[in-house]
Amino acid sequence: MKNLLGIVFSNSHKHIISELTPNRCMGSLPVGGRYRLIDFVLSTLANSGVEDVGIITQTNYQSLMEHLGNGREWDLSRKSGGLVIFPPFSRTESGMYRGRIDALYSILGYLRSSPATHVIICDCDMIFNTTYEDMLLSHIDSGADITILYKKMPLEADAAKDACVLSLAEDGRVLDVMISPPVAGEHNVYLNIMITSKSLLEYLVSSCYSHNQYSLARDILQAKAGQYHIHAYEYTGYVSRLYSLQSYYDANMALLDPQVRRLLFPREMPIYTRVRDEAPVRYGLGSKVSNSLLADGCVVEGEVENSILFRGVTVGKNAKVKNSIIMQETVIGENSHLEWVMTDKNVTVREGRMLTGFRTYPIYIAKGSVI
Repeated sequence: MKNLLGIVFSNSHKHIISELTPNRCMGSLPVGGRYRLIDFVLSTLANSGVEDVGIITQTNYQSLMEHLGNGREWDLSRKSGGLVIFPPFSRTESGMYRGRIDALYSILGYLRSSPATHVIICDCDMIFNTTYEDMLLSHIDSGADITILYKKMPLEADAAKDACVLSLAEDGRVLDVMISPPVAGEHNVYLNIMITSKSLLEYLVSSCYSHNQYSLARDILQAKAGQYHIHAYEYTGYVSRLYSLQSYYDANMALLDPQVRRLLFPREMPIYTRVRDEAPVRYGLGSKVSNSLLADGCVVEGEVENSILFRGVTVGKNAKVKNSIIMQETVIGENSHLEWVMTDKNVTVREGRMLTGFRTYPIYIAKGSVI
């Protein structure tokens, strides 16, 4: 695994949850009270033994850089190699990246200087936990040019708008790749993770760039499925794929299920995140909390049920929070009632307010709002 170089796209698919990404990249999305989406990607790489990881950024990456720091939490703080963050505008003549190939072309120098023989490319649009040793072995044993990770899973019409669906032969070879197909039902869904040799990646990126092609999925996986041996490796574990604000809400609320937590956070494969030395949760007299996840720094003097509270949230006296996701430093005033609500960071809900959404249509309150 030391011969495997990790490349992570932190801004991929940010348009699908535009409500949450005007001021943050996709990798910075808060999850489960104390994590970020990129924590899951980096933790899977760290648990797999990958020692060198490059993070490609594009816009709104300040909070991501603050979260990652020097990569110490993921054992990526090294004198040589380790975690490298690539800011946008790496090439002044091109400006913003038009696609993944454009971004990869801008870091060809980094790829060529790496001693790794293979590269794993990941996105930040999923909540999952795995390791990649078996996938890499399968890639080598099959003699494939490219190996991609997929899961056989039900796909709703809305989810298919930003998905790649695979048509596979019996031996796992990819016959066709459908991008944003008008389909529904159970399909082989590409999980936006691929392994290939470093030399082939350099050639494909340079070739596509010279032909003004910049989509990794369309111009490599789809266009070259018949030309190259693209092998599909099935992932059978738990995964929650984010494709809308509703899917983000459902993915977080699923963490309240103990079975989901056992699948996602096994003791032998921890999910690492940045450590913040804050005080533990403080419960006031008469407070009541049931089936909820509360991060450190919270102060609860009211009732919290079936909800997720991020760091530093305050719930006032006689306030009720139910079936809701309350992000960092939000203040819920006394005698307020929130149900089926998502608040972004630093939201203030004044005393006596009542906000009620529905399970399939939770209310979203933007960052810094005062209600």
